[in-house]
Amino acid sequence: MTIPLHNAGPVLVVDFGAQYAQLIARRVREAHIYSEIVPHSWSAEQILARRPAAIILSGGPASVFEPGAPRLEADLLEAGVPVLGICYGFQAMAHVLGGEVDRASKGEYGSTSAWLGMSGEGPDAAPADASGGVAAFASGGEPASGRQQERGGERGLPAGKITGKTLEGLLAGSPATQTVWMSHGVAVTRAPAGFEVLASTDGAPVAAFQDRVRRLYGLQWHPEVRHTPLGQSALENFLYREAGLKPNWTPGSIVTEQVAAIRRQVGSARVICGLSGGVDSSVAAALVQRAVGPQLTCVFVDHGLLREGEREQVERDFVAVTGAKLIVHDASARFLAALAGVTDPEAKRKIIGREFIRAFEEAAAAAGATEPAATEPAAADAARRRDTAEASDSAQPIRFLVQGTLYPDVVESGGGEGAATIKSHHNVGGLPEDMEFELVEPLRWLFKDEVRAVGSELGLPDSMVWRQPFPGPGLGIRIVGEVTESRLEIVRRADGIVREELTRAGLDREIWQCPVVLLADVRSVGVQGDGRTYGHPVVLRPVSSDDAMTADFSRLDYDLLSKIAGRITGEVPQVNRVVLDITSKPPGTIEWE
Repeated sequence: MTIPLHNAGPVLVVDFGAQYAQLIARRVREAHIYSEIVPHSWSAEQILARRPAAIILSGGPASVFEPGAPRLEADLLEAGVPVLGICYGFQAMAHVLGGEVDRASKGEYGSTSAWLGMSGEGPDAAPADASGGVAAFASGGEPASGRQQERGGERGLPAGKITGKTLEGLLAGSPATQTVWMSHGVAVTRAPAGFEVLASTDGAPVAAFQDRVRRLYGLQWHPEVRHTPLGQSALENFLYREAGLKPNWTPGSIVTEQVAAIRRQVGSARVICGLSGGVDSSVAAALVQRAVGPQLTCVFVDHGLLREGEREQVERDFVAVTGAKLIVHDASARFLAALAGVTDPEAKRKIIGREFIRAFEEAAAAAGATEPAATEPAAADAARRRDTAEASDSAQPIRFLVQGTLYPDVVESGGGEGAATIKSHHNVGGLPEDMEFELVEPLRWLFKDEVRAVGSELGLPDSMVWRQPFPGPGLGIRIVGEVTESRLEIVRRADGIVREELTRAGLDREIWQCPVVLLADVRSVGVQGDGRTYGHPVVLRPVSSDDAMTADFSRLDYDLLSKIAGRITGEVPQVNRVVLDITSKPPGTIEWE
């Protein structure tokens, strides 16, 4: 995927093993500046070869003193590129540049108060102790309070007055105190020479600093998390004020660049797209359709694991909007046969990924042998092109496969150096090694909300753009146990009821998705009518999220939950119990399998 940068280069987030490295990249993109994540094992030379417009050093679980801890090369800080260190990145910067880093007198984990002011080596510097530590800050230019002086004494720092100097640079516009999110047991106790100290907390004498001449900045706290309310402001100060970057990365620029990139990659070759009806594949297909038009054939594989009404919606809505050629390939019997007796979730994902590609290869062979019948309104456009492009296209083999792979798919499938595989996605980790196609993945480095914005830019209707995310393996991974036709009917109907009620309640844009999970090998006793039942439980998993990297359970109204449960137990006779999953991610993934 080629990205429109409009600045000198990307903002590179150097991942030191942080839980939130992807979130940092997300926050940069929210500022309309493109960012990428690179591993800490890259040398300074490799990083600088990417011509970054700015660099952000992420947090991480290590200590700068530990043997084998991720190393920061001084060359990276001496190249003139603006650099922001966060948490471990902040400590590593201080350590490399000659500051002092030591075990904190008080570890800080969670919400913390930070006192802001400015201190440094100039004439307005606050007093420092023999070790170079900074005096405790008070707000509003007044002398430090007795409590803050005492706090300074607890840190081994002298009491003293603040400079009264207005905050500039990284924390410009910040109040004298703010709530921040911390996670550290090691602290910077003295800033390197040339740095102004901007903030202090109970456990971090130097909680933020900057050297605006060398354009080096650091924060002990995590500005990327929502628990730091002013965190995004600090990031944008770094990006806009200090690095001088322009917020030019927009849905329109992404579409323009991706259309050009697809044309460069594909040339005159024919392309087949795996259309599932979900947001990702629909947006990917619409991008490719805009780029190469009649060279694209969309194939909708009905693997028998679809939601209620899914196939009919694709046949009706997608073709009407895009005018793309569409082949519907019914492979449901094949998938069910391959999944017979399989209960391991990873095995199910691998099987579905394998059969998915095989089904595509069959459809591609058929498409190469005969021209598929055009579906209105594609028919009129197809007739216009019949004597030109399509005549030559039909003689060419299909070379490329379009997939709606997203960045979280890549991350969870271990698509980065040192990344652990959480689960295989059929778009990435589940692909067979002998696949016959080259992949076109125009969304590979985008998050879901960015994909939705691109879809709207392409003119796709809200009913398509704002559909709940649905995994490629479909209902096959929403059945805990063996996948059978009868079990699919149970979960399909229950899922249809849930989606219908959420839409009726106006919640489609408020929740991320609500998987309905059938615990197929579990039964519980119930009473319906005057008789005893021995039915299945289903689990509702409503979650709220920005990008699926993290999620929290949605706080749905009890009356709505009661209505959903009543409808499911009343309309799906095999189900006699509805339960609610209130686990966040982490520790639980959104899908159960």
